[in-house]
Amino acid sequence: MQLILVSGLSGSGKSIALDVLEDAGFYCIDNLPATLIDDTLEFVRGAGYERIALSVDARSAALSSLPERIAALKTRGVDCRLLFLEASATELLKRFSETRRRHPLAGAGLTLEEAIAEERTLLADAAALGHRIDTSNLQPKVLRNWIRDLLGLGGGALTLLFESFAYRDGLPLDADWVIDARMLPNPHYDPALRPLTGRDPAVIEFLDRQEEVQQLLGDVRVFLGRWLPEVVRDNRSYLTVAVGCTGGRHRSVYLAEKLAQAFGAQWRVLVRHRGLAAEA
Repeated sequence: MQLILVSGLSGSGKSIALDVLEDAGFYCIDNLPATLIDDTLEFVRGAGYERIALSVDARSAALSSLPERIAALKTRGVDCRLLFLEASATELLKRFSETRRRHPLAGAGLTLEEAIAEERTLLADAAALGHRIDTSNLQPKVLRNWIRDLLGLGGGALTLLFESFAYRDGLPLDADWVIDARMLPNPHYDPALRPLTGRDPAVIEFLDRQEEVQQLLGDVRVFLGRWLPEVVRDNRSYLTVAVGCTGGRHRSVYLAEKLAQAFGAQWRVLVRHRGLAAEA
């Protein structure tokens, strides 16, 4: 049985995730209390479904037991993955204001901002277990593509995600390790390279020639080669390495692509470019 649990902050895009999973052939259930996961799986499996996606209700009193439930499912041979969606408080406030929907934890004297903070605290343990996606500033079509990419990966010990971003947009919430590339030579200052990205041959050729760039790339490869096995021994299923530069178009994109190429033969690898997402 393949099970994908969808959790995350209200307003972060869980409904979009379920839509993608349903289109991919999963039997989907929304807003399921965590206490009903085992009974639901037994019932659904009895009906002949082997690919199931469950969106776990953040209001469930048993949500704190989710890590233990996931571990128990894996010991029973269930291919269980947790997809955790989140966004910045500013972005969530904007979304709730635009849709005029009520936050599920609102009430009891809590403002919307306080409800968002409370939910983030309640879900902290679950976030640490899952494949995290920061949906701040993401168009729905980009989020759908990222989830489809994740579904394309088979099971295994570790999924390694290299993610480029722009520092001017802030650190991505889903980053586990962060590499700062802002001190490297910047193709932006070459008028011929400025409109291009770190995936274009001319920019790649420029950065390939820069000694500092190759030194940083080599150092990061050594670091990851040393510590990724320790991440696996710590029973982690996902690790996001975020690479940032000022605009998120040249240096960070180049480094993320190079690192993905370097580790793609050994690990299950994904690449995302936040600074280029609007062009996708």
